[in-house]
Amino acid sequence: MWQPRGRELGAIKSALFALCLVPFAHLVWGVAYDALGANPVEAVTHSTGWWTLFLLCATLGVTPLRRATGANWLLKLRRMLGLYAFFYAALHFLTYIWLDQWFDLAAIAADVLKRPYITVGFTAFLLLIPLAATSTDAMQRRLGRSWQRVHRFIYLIAVFGVLHFWWLVKRDVTEPALFALVLAGLLGARLYWLLRRLARVTRAAVATSSG
Repeated sequence: MWQPRGRELGAIKSALFALCLVPFAHLVWGVAYDALGANPVEAVTHSTGWWTLFLLCATLGVTPLRRATGANWLLKLRRMLGLYAFFYAALHFLTYIWLDQWFDLAAIAADVLKRPYITVGFTAFLLLIPLAATSTDAMQRRLGRSWQRVHRFIYLIAVFGVLHFWWLVKRDVTEPALFALVLAGLLGARLYWLLRRLARVTRAAVATSSG
């Protein structure tokens, strides 16, 4: 299995960095040239939310792809994908509190309390913050085993993100349903691996006690 190193890996990371910026550049271009349609705020909200979910799924997809292909170097891309997911989530949140609500804290609080899709979306964003804040190697070393427990919240965040999208669109749920299917596959694979590991541990324990 080909394992890129040094300059090759650096080139891949640079290309991925640039690709992840394309949606943002497209939005900037759309704003500059008034090309986002009749409702530009809605266009920005939808785009940033869609790319947040896409990048969350891409982040979760790294491990299954690595296990299926043996390409361990893919793990070196996971942090960037996760941070870009946070970047688009932050833009999504900023669009809502600024361009949609104009920093009306009372209206925002009422939305969070009364609208389930806002509640789960707001919760997902809050949960993303500690993941982004602890994404560095230094924080990983400082937190030790706790780091992994903190970052397992990405599963709940992705579920909340899909629910947020599903409850938002109400009628045509094609896109959120596709995200839900992808997420179900990614989480299902992890459940399968967990059950296999538990089965191996159980067999080993039984063999030890029998001996």
